[in-house]
Amino acid sequence: MLEEPHNIPASKYSPSTRPLPASLTQRSIRSLSWNIGANIIILIVGLARSIILARLLPVDVFGIYAFGSAIVSLSSVPAFFGLGWAFMFRAPETENEDLAAANYLSLQLIFTSAWLLLLLIYTLHFAETPLHPVLIVLGLATAVTQVTQPPRLILARRVVHKRLALLQISDVILGSLVAVTLALHHSSVWVLLSTDIVGMLLTLGAFYGWKPVWKPRLAWTSNVIHHLLNFGSQQALSELLLRALDQVDDLWTGAFLGKTAAGFYSRAYTLATYPRKILAVPLNLVAGGAYAELKDDRLRRSQAFFRFNAILIRSGFLLGGWLSLIAPEFISLVLGNKWLPMLSTFRLMLVYTLLDPFKLTIADLLIAIGKPREVARTRILQLLVMLSGLFLLGPRWNIEGVALAVNIMLVIGIVLFLWKAKHYVDFSLWRLFGPPTVALVTALGAGHLMGRGLASITSDWIIGAGKSVVFWLTYSGILVALEHHFMLEMIPLLVKALKE
Repeated sequence: MLEEPHNIPASKYSPSTRPLPASLTQRSIRSLSWNIGANIIILIVGLARSIILARLLPVDVFGIYAFGSAIVSLSSVPAFFGLGWAFMFRAPETENEDLAAANYLSLQLIFTSAWLLLLLIYTLHFAETPLHPVLIVLGLATAVTQVTQPPRLILARRVVHKRLALLQISDVILGSLVAVTLALHHSSVWVLLSTDIVGMLLTLGAFYGWKPVWKPRLAWTSNVIHHLLNFGSQQALSELLLRALDQVDDLWTGAFLGKTAAGFYSRAYTLATYPRKILAVPLNLVAGGAYAELKDDRLRRSQAFFRFNAILIRSGFLLGGWLSLIAPEFISLVLGNKWLPMLSTFRLMLVYTLLDPFKLTIADLLIAIGKPREVARTRILQLLVMLSGLFLLGPRWNIEGVALAVNIMLVIGIVLFLWKAKHYVDFSLWRLFGPPTVALVTALGAGHLMGRGLASITSDWIIGAGKSVVFWLTYSGILVALEHHFMLEMIPLLVKALKE
C-alpha cells in the first residue's frame, strides 16, 4: 500500500494544479477525441440499425442470438486467461513490446484453439439446432479477435487509438449495410450474424493486413511466459467474474423465461447501452492505459481518476435520465408497439448501463496498479448477489425482476469498489456525485410535470419534445450553476493540451 495520506483535499488535485505529463495528456486527449468521434458514428449508425432490424425481425430471433452470444462470451473467458492485462501491466518482462507480443500470441493460440475445439464439440453434440449457426459463427469471430489482440493491445498500451477507432467505424457502417440488406429479404438469425462475419474480416485486415502495427511472430521466452501466466492467472478469475456478471442474466433469461423474454430483455439492454457509447466507452478505453502509466504517482493518478469519472457520471446522468423520461414515446414512435412490453425493463437497464462504466474505471485502476485480487473478491460477492436476485426476483417479476437483480448487484459493486479505491486515489464523493444528482432529480421532476401538462395532447412527438426541452435545460442550467468554476478550469486545460 502506498504511504501517502489518504485525505488530500480535493483542491490539491484539481485540474489547475500539477497537470498530467504533457505527452500522456496529449495522447489521452487525442485518443479520446478519436474514440468519441468513432462512438458518435457508432451510436448513430448502430442505433439506426437496431431500430430497422427491430422493426423487420421477430422478437424470437433476437432471443436466440442473445442466448448464443451469452454462451460464447462466458465460455471464452478461459481462452483470454487475463493475458491482455498481463501484457498491459508495466513490468520489466513487457518493456520489450515486440518480444512480449510474440510470447503473448504463442500462449493465446494455445488457449484459443483448445476453447474453440470444446465449443464446436458442445455445439454439435449438445446444443439445440437453432443455436448451431450462432455458436459456430460467434466462436470463429471470437477466435479471430483473440489472435489479433497483440497489435490491438500495443496501440492501447501506447494510448494511441486512431486505428482502433477507424476499425470500429468501418465495422459498424459495413456491418449495418449488410445486415439491413439481408433483413429486407430474410428474417433469420443469419441477419444478425452477418455483422459478426463482417467484423471478423475487417479485424484481420486492420491488424494483419493493411500497414500492420506489429508483424505476427511466435516466441517462447521463459521469464515473459511466466509473467504473462502469473499475472494472467490472477486476472483470469476477475475477468471470468466480470463476464459472468455481464452474461449470466442473459443465460438465465434464455434458459428459464424463454426466447421471447430473452428477445425483449436483450433489446432493452442493447438500446440502453447506446448512450454510453458517446463518452463512457472511449473513456474506459483510454483510462486503463493512463492509470497504468501513472501507477507510481498517487497525486496525478487521483487527478486522472477524478477527471475520467466526473465526465462519466455527468454524461451518464444526463443521457440516462433523459431516455428514462421519454422512454414511452421513444419505444412507441421508433421501435413500434410490439416492443412496449419491455418499457419498464428498458428504464431499469438504463441505470445499469450508464453507471456500470464508472464501476469499470475503478476496476481498471485496481488492475493497473497490480491489485487484480481486490477486483476478483468484489466480483465474487457481486455474482452471488445477482444469482440470488435472479432466482428470487426473476420468477416473480419476469424480465423486470432480472433487471432489478442486475441493478442491486451494480450498486453493491460500486460501493465496494469505491471503498477499495480510497486506498489508492483521493477523491470527494460530493464532487463526483453531488452536483449531477441534484441536477438529475430536479430535471426529472420538471420533465414529469411537463408530461402531465401535455397529457391531453395525443401526439407522442409533441409530448416527447416538450419533456426533452425541459429536462435538458433544467439539468444543464443547474450543473452550470453548481460547477461553473470547474468547467472554467477544464476548458483552458483541454485547449492547451490540444495545441501541444
